Amino acid sequence: MKLVILDRDGVINEDRDDFVKNTMEWVALPKSCDAIANLTQAGWHVVVATNQSGIGRGLFDMHALNAMHEKMHRLVGQAGGRIDAVVFCPHTADDQCHCRKPQPGMVEDIMARFNVRGEGLPMVGDSLRDLQAIAAVGGRPLLVKTGKGLRTLEKGGLPEGTQVFDNLFTAADYLINLEN
Repeated sequence: MKLVILDRDGVINEDRDDFVKNTMEWVALPKSCDAIANLTQAGWHVVVATNQSGIGRGLFDMHALNAMHEKMHRLVGQAGGRIDAVVFCPHTADDQCHCRKPQPGMVEDIMARFNVRGEGLPMVGDSLRDLQAIAAVGGRPLLVKTGKGLRTLEKGGLPEGTQVFDNLFTAADYLINLEN
């Protein structure tokens, strides 16, 4: 099974320092929905793994998060794509849970649900914690320069083997052509 994990904020949609808290603030990045559609049409399963500490901070509730994800699913569907699952961590960093990236809990959950191995499993993210979560299971870290990606790249310290792309569209194109 061809499966790719995507971070949400900064990869699929615009990120905000004050958190994306509602559907009005959830704005798709250019060509991100097309990228997911291209992956879907090339036989890839797409899963989103996202830290959502805004819930733990009381900035928004599950109703607002579900509405944001419904919007994301609708826009991806209109582009001809599909997101197979969305996995999220509602905790703050202070909670020290195993599911919050950079911990690999969400990735491990996805691996179990979809019966895939970590080795070589690609994950596209814009922050070091995304890359660390996938590297912890032997996966393939892909950094995009959107969202916090440029700052992440400038800081360095990326996991070994991290590949860098301008955006989700170019990362998706790479994955699709890798299979051909």
